[in-house]
Amino acid sequence: MLSIIIQVLLGIGFIMFGFMKFGSKQMVEGFKTYGYSAGFRIFTGLVEVIAAALLIVGIWHEQVAALGGALVVATMIGAILTHIKIKDNFRNMMMPIILLILGGIVLVLNYSSLLR
Repeated sequence: MLSIIIQVLLGIGFIMFGFMKFGSKQMVEGFKTYGYSAGFRIFTGLVEVIAAALLIVGIWHEQVAALGGALVVATMIGAILTHIKIKDNFRNMMMPIILLILGGIVLVLNYSSLLR
């Protein structure tokens, strides 16, 4: 049950943030600040929307939930490394760290389904 609650929360969040990366002025400016191209911004948005879809479908299929959790973990590691690269303050890294932990929980709770 814990995994499903986290999956729904992450799914909703990643759908919103993923779609924002397709054209939100804030995201466009943010990715410029990070030194990333518009293509990478769009790619990141697609990855986040795919992760959200996997998490939501994973409510009914644990293997898919594990894959969605792994994708969240990988994406948030990239986000944290980006914040470190630009020497951002720790406060701005808190959201990616929290999302990394939540994605990790989903992955761990559903990992055994990948071994079947």
